[in-house]
Amino acid sequence: MQELFWYQYALIGLIFVWSGFVRSGLGFGGAVLSLPFLLLVHNDALVFLPLIAAHLLVFASITVIQNNRGKPQQGGTVDWHYLRYLLLIMIIPKMVGVFGLVTLPSALMSGVIFSVVAVYSLSYIFNRPFQSKSRVVDTVFLLLGGYISGTSLIGAPLIIAVAAQHVAKEKLRDTLFVLWLVLVAIKMAAFVYFDVDLQLIHHLWLLPCALIGHVIGLRFHEHMLQADTAVFMRVLGSALLLISLVGLTRAVLG
Repeated sequence: MQELFWYQYALIGLIFVWSGFVRSGLGFGGAVLSLPFLLLVHNDALVFLPLIAAHLLVFASITVIQNNRGKPQQGGTVDWHYLRYLLLIMIIPKMVGVFGLVTLPSALMSGVIFSVVAVYSLSYIFNRPFQSKSRVVDTVFLLLGGYISGTSLIGAPLIIAVAAQHVAKEKLRDTLFVLWLVLVAIKMAAFVYFDVDLQLIHHLWLLPCALIGHVIGLRFHEHMLQADTAVFMRVLGSALLLISLVGLTRAVLG
């Protein structure tokens, strides 16, 4: 990132504000709703994924600890039983996906990311979220979600399609946060093992950007629990589809 222009740094800062907002506001989306924008600024997922992963570790941990401190509400805000079930299914495809991330060409990985996000965006636009109605489909979604999460941290929509049906609404966000913490810790360990640049110097200015979005998102989350978010997600899906098409076109044209 040292060779970027000043306006690219400014755009990256704004995108990380957005990333922090959607992560704490929705409980997911810190990567899937920001990575396509980041790749338009600089087309290399391995530059941004360590940053996104570190931010998730920091802010998800803070949120879960704060929500459970001094609030013994029937086991807290995390469904530990279902969390263990999720990890049991997802751990192996997650590790396979991480290996693919660090070995495949960056241009190919960007194309995969834009393609996956384009599919997600259509589900938002038409208000047709991924749904599972059987244990077999649950397992398929979790296996795919684990693999995609391993390659790019954007497996959340598939995972949520399963978890939302089995975890109480008031526990869903924090259960997902703990799940992301475990999955991201695996990814960060792989980054260290494969000697991937963790962009440590850039955490000094991007963490405050993400913090601003995180604080705003925490307030927004309270409204999300009460409101119908279909319109918001439809607009967001339209923007993601446009960004994905631009990214795919750029990848094809080189």
